[in-house]
Amino acid sequence: MARTVVVYHSGYGHTKVVAEHVARGAQGTLVAIDAEGNLTEDEWALVNEADAIIFGTPTYMGNVSWQFKKFADATSKAWFTRAWQDKVFGGFTNSASPNGDKQVAMITLQTLASQHGGIWVSLGVPPSNTKAATIADPNNLGGSVGLLTRAPADASVDEVHSGDLATAETYGARVAAIAARLA
Repeated sequence: MARTVVVYHSGYGHTKVVAEHVARGAQGTLVAIDAEGNLTEDEWALVNEADAIIFGTPTYMGNVSWQFKKFADATSKAWFTRAWQDKVFGGFTNSASPNGDKQVAMITLQTLASQHGGIWVSLGVPPSNTKAATIADPNNLGGSVGLLTRAPADASVDEVHSGDLATAETYGARVAAIAARLA
């Protein structure tokens, strides 16, 4: 079994719920970026020792949260030593809007993984794009680079769309399985 870490920031709790489902699918460990954009030394050790790293962030103003960006900048220590070279990576983002420029946040996550010399895992779930499709369907937002999820701005944390949460578990399992095959 590959050691998978889901490192994420969540501002209001919705992204945390998604992260929990991704980690459940991956049988992985959650590492939360705190409100100041930091990890503890023990959390950095978990991330550094992982075979697979799945990034998660809300999409704020068309990109990742500043807390996630601070974490990303702090990964330069690993970048200098190529510590994450050939690790398996994945990513997800959540916002209130069906689009909300989520793709920009996903590109940021994918680029970060690529800068580290990582191997990016796509979502691997076709979009639910028929007239009969609903928010309860898998990949109802039609992502391919990674997992896209939606929680309306006025929704409580237990109202993240069920299709998104099911897709989150599937994606976590996919990333972990690919990491295990490559390990």
